[in-house]
Amino acid sequence: MSTDGTLTETHDPSLINSTNSPDSENGTHKEVIPEWKKSKAPDGGLAAWSVVLGSWCVLFCTFGWINSVGVFQNYYESTLLSQYSASTIAWIPSLQIFFMYAMGPVSGHLYDNYGPRYSVLFGSLLHVFGLMMCSISTKYYQILLSQGVCSAIGVSIIFQPTYGLMSTGSSVGGVIFPIMIQQLIPEVGFAWAMRAGAFVILFLLTTANLTIRSRLPPSPRPVSRAALTQPLKETKMLLVIAGFTLLTFGVYIPIDYLVVEGLSSGISTNLSQYLLAILNAGSFFGRLGAGMIADQIGTYNVFAVVCYLAGIFILAIWIPATGAAGTIVFAVLFGCCSGAYVSLAAALVVKISPLPQIGYRVGLIFLFASIGGLTTNPIDGAILSHDNGTYLGMKVFAGVLLLAGTTCVFGTRLLYTGLKLVAKF
Repeated sequence: MSTDGTLTETHDPSLINSTNSPDSENGTHKEVIPEWKKSKAPDGGLAAWSVVLGSWCVLFCTFGWINSVGVFQNYYESTLLSQYSASTIAWIPSLQIFFMYAMGPVSGHLYDNYGPRYSVLFGSLLHVFGLMMCSISTKYYQILLSQGVCSAIGVSIIFQPTYGLMSTGSSVGGVIFPIMIQQLIPEVGFAWAMRAGAFVILFLLTTANLTIRSRLPPSPRPVSRAALTQPLKETKMLLVIAGFTLLTFGVYIPIDYLVVEGLSSGISTNLSQYLLAILNAGSFFGRLGAGMIADQIGTYNVFAVVCYLAGIFILAIWIPATGAAGTIVFAVLFGCCSGAYVSLAAALVVKISPLPQIGYRVGLIFLFASIGGLTTNPIDGAILSHDNGTYLGMKVFAGVLLLAGTTCVFGTRLLYTGLKLVAKF
């Protein structure tokens, strides 16, 4: 903390990876600057903003779609797959979240070495194809493979290269898709509702493929075992990885079960169908504001505050909420916090990693987070069955794991700043 009481910024000295090489003529050393440090990022202009537009479209179609899984959980349980248990149906959204995260190291490495163009194109085709196949599916295994596997792998491949500030796009998608799907299913049926969603995604991903390009030319590098395992030898990365693994167990429970839980608590069908949209609307403001505040007081500081609040809101508001008012308040507040969680995830890695390795390291964190994505819904279903359909145990599970995961991530901040509460990091 400086003498005037303002925040002081803490940097990671290990990230200064310019090297000194001996000068053959005079024996002195000169600095060798990596190519990525020589090129200044553009600030504005049509080319730069077109990439922002394309990235926003990608996040709308990927995270925005994944944030709408609660709509399908409710529809599958009540109509299309009503003969299956809730825990069995839960494998569909679980696989979506798992593949979205688990492919992270692969898509991150492809981005680091070859840029975003081909990844976005291939992922777009997979995502749209999976949804189109889901629209003609009538059996459990067909929906599992098309929506839970094919579409989700496409999502993973395309959202990794565009992750960051443009994550507000996923909030807008998370508002529009739930309302759109729930309004279309009674009017045109499940098949055409899915196709309509796929056509919207196809249009936006076409825009993304036409606008997204890398600022620097691809520079493929050989992959070594040492480079792949180095992040796992760093305490700072291990804490972030552990934190995100635990956070993923908790953060998707409200997204997946808010609508179903609202219906069971007596909220009308007309209102409950908008709960997920309300949550994602709150998420929009959380994602938008988190980045701006993080610039002022530090990424890790903001992340810790909002994620602690997310856990507290589950335990203090969602658990005692028995009617529409309390549930809506929770949806808005949790949405704001979960939005910040999503938008700051990559920034946490940027803060403690060298730039050429960011894609792989972000992907590595998502790989471990996919464990939570894969297992959280079946675990939730088992908890519901054990508690005879009441949601108390599931809510406690979500809140406690959010608090535990945030504590792990905050541990990385403490490694750099010690116990200084007023330090920008």
